[in-house]
Amino acid sequence: MITVAVDCMGGDHGPKVTLPACREFLERHADAALILVGLPEVFAGFEHPRARIVTASEVVTMDDPLEIALRKKKDSSMRVAIQQVKDGQAQAAVSAGNTGALMAISRYILKTLDGIERPAIAGQIPNASGGATTVLDLGANVDCTAEHLLQFAVMGSALVSVLNNKESPSVGLLNIGEEVIKGNEVIKKAGELLRSAAKSGDLNFYGNVEGNDIFKGHVDIVVCDGFVGNVALKTSEGLAGMIGGFLKAEFSKNIFTKMAAIGAYSVLTALKNRVDHRRYNGAALLGLRGLVFKSHGSADVLAFGNALNRAYDAARNNLLDRVQVRIAHAAPLLVPAEVVQ
Repeated sequence: MITVAVDCMGGDHGPKVTLPACREFLERHADAALILVGLPEVFAGFEHPRARIVTASEVVTMDDPLEIALRKKKDSSMRVAIQQVKDGQAQAAVSAGNTGALMAISRYILKTLDGIERPAIAGQIPNASGGATTVLDLGANVDCTAEHLLQFAVMGSALVSVLNNKESPSVGLLNIGEEVIKGNEVIKKAGELLRSAAKSGDLNFYGNVEGNDIFKGHVDIVVCDGFVGNVALKTSEGLAGMIGGFLKAEFSKNIFTKMAAIGAYSVLTALKNRVDHRRYNGAALLGLRGLVFKSHGSADVLAFGNALNRAYDAARNNLLDRVQVRIAHAAPLLVPAEVVQ
């Protein structure tokens, strides 16, 4: 039985989305159980034989400063859910709450794995091949050293090997060009480390990739700092919205634009569905001594359900153990990184 702890209060919609998604998840997975964490009043009328309710007295809001979330709200639904993983009651935790708070609380409670200085957020961005490219970091670390990027690559390889059943996924280093001589000093050094890791069998390093390669799907994993990764993620999320907005606008115009829109409707709808970020919702917080997944704050029932699925798959396939094995094997290359000022 795989047990997942759920912060039912997090995100823009809270229990209105999380509880229906949890019920649907339990109906799909007969070998799964959920620990539902939240304010006691939100669970009125919710019953399921494989759902256990744990109450919390506080909620971390989307705009709470880290100091408040970490130091003041010690009985928040987010913190209590993560504590379930720490205590061995659950194999993974899921929250749609404040990303910064989730990372800070997770790191404080679960601690980082040996050999990893900074946990990273790894998520999937839809690509032209019909699948998705795993990108990390997506926002946890704005400034990174070359060693941090190598650590991200090792952890990302373990994630993709588990969730995509791909033993040796390809890794690309995001750069301004494919040539080895391009990029700043951090990127050049990271390229050297990644090539060394490839020679030692720790990675399947493809080489440098550019921004458009994320969407082309040339590699399974793209490694970058959190600033660039977050921009790429938001760009991807905006694409489906742009297509949907275009369809709506064209259907509201005159008869000629409506006819043109009808002709292109099936094609544009298929494209919209392909780039729909809800299908790939659920970013892993990698590098911790426990599994934590971050759902998009604006997730609907479908999207939050997919975040639950990813946490379930990660736990069922022993992601944490496989990350630790890869880190241990690459330990000689994972030298302590200098602190970025």
